Amino acid sequence: MVARKRGNPLALAVLGLLWERPMHPYEMATTLRERGKEHSIKINYGSLYTVVQSLEKHGLIEPQEVTREGRRPERTVYALTEPGELEMQSWLSELIGVPVKEYTSFEAALSLMGLLPPDTVVTLLEQRRERLTLTLHTIESMLRKLDMSRAFLIESEYHQVLLRAERDWIDGLVKEIRDGTFEDLALWRRLHEERDRG
Repeated sequence: MVARKRGNPLALAVLGLLWERPMHPYEMATTLRERGKEHSIKINYGSLYTVVQSLEKHGLIEPQEVTREGRRPERTVYALTEPGELEMQSWLSELIGVPVKEYTSFEAALSLMGLLPPDTVVTLLEQRRERLTLTLHTIESMLRKLDMSRAFLIESEYHQVLLRAERDWIDGLVKEIRDGTFEDLALWRRLHEERDRG
């Protein structure tokens, strides 16, 4: 497997944009924004120029031309190099084909949820469920506004599936705690009662 030159998903997005056509960083930022990619890639538009410089330094992209319109500053249009295209394909193939353990904050919190009383956990899970529902509505609204091919919005579909699955799982967990079928619920409650007394 090729040694990874870049680990930043923003760098992968830049390579992908330049695979479509040469462009300058401002156009890259505009295109990412128009496509709603900030919902799937952590994008710091201020660091985009640093990412572009790093990709150029590693020979993955190269300046194609410098343009100037009126009094505006010069803009460097970049193109994907052959090594850049190979790196993009290898990197993307690895990300799609090889599952990796991703450590989410929610999973960490769940591993420690016993530190809170069951009723508090239920309240917090219900709050989270409401926020998940709001996020789903926001994504659905955004997708209705974007006129793009499914292939370029598939990550939003995946995100919706994950959000719905999490919401359904939360519903089941809340039900178990509320109706008393959650395993060792009595022990969980007793630990908190003893701590409160003690």
